[in-house]
Amino acid sequence: MIVVDEIGAEGLDPWLAVHNSVRPHDPANAAMMLDWRRQSGSMVWLTAAIEDAVAGAGLGIIGWHAEPGVARFEIEVLEEWRGHGLGAALLERLRSWGAADAQTHADASVDELDDASLAWAERRGFVEVGRSSLMVLDLGQAARPEIDPPTGITIATWAERPDAIQGMYEVACEAYVDVPGEEDTDMAPFEEWLANDIDGESDRPEATFVAFAGSAVVGYAKLSLSEARTDTAYHDITGVKRAWRGQGIAGALKRAEIAWAIDRGYARLQTANELRNDPIRALNARHGYVLEPGSIRVRGSI
Repeated sequence: MIVVDEIGAEGLDPWLAVHNSVRPHDPANAAMMLDWRRQSGSMVWLTAAIEDAVAGAGLGIIGWHAEPGVARFEIEVLEEWRGHGLGAALLERLRSWGAADAQTHADASVDELDDASLAWAERRGFVEVGRSSLMVLDLGQAARPEIDPPTGITIATWAERPDAIQGMYEVACEAYVDVPGEEDTDMAPFEEWLANDIDGESDRPEATFVAFAGSAVVGYAKLSLSEARTDTAYHDITGVKRAWRGQGIAGALKRAEIAWAIDRGYARLQTANELRNDPIRALNARHGYVLEPGSIRVRGSI
């Protein structure tokens, strides 16, 4: 018999054990999950047990970088227990949870090379709506770059220039909605954006880089740092105001991040780029990033 339970923070260990076994390339820890819950409008963790052993994990999130009415689901089942109904049981519970909060659809991610999981999702009414590949820079093989910003542009960290925060938000308001697939996502108010996107568990002012034209903020880029994978730093956003694009500002911000990560002994930098986001993919390729398998975003009705 399959038993699906909702768990709290005190019961995260078995949930994390399943997640990190299924996704060793994308590990999580309790601090990360608790920060996600703080940032979301609503969040649920589920475990699925069979023969008294937890073999499945489910996650539901509402109101976090999503279109209105679209929840986010994640379902993971240990390989040896797939085909026993645990994923279906978790999906049924997540759909009920989302419907109770007036959600009409849900997005989920599937590893790009996991054909079996994609077929499983498609059989349950989910269709592909986006695809992102990983782009990775091996810092052990990379030379430390000069930042070399365009004439008239200076680069500083947010730690050095805390007064830049309002200008950074103005950049985000333009950059977020220009990411392919994010056009219909509502931009959070300033205080919510600050708490969730800039001042979270994985964010560091000293790893956030701001581009200035005189005193005006015209772009910024931010790294995300995970205690669950301390050899890797993750690119979170590289954004430039529309009027300032095409002048080399994003490249200077990227080089500032690379230099910072090399100086602090990181082994690799990693980012996920939507396939339709040609400018940022080209920018990363020019700086030596190489493609690795990524993820497929699927959407289904609740």
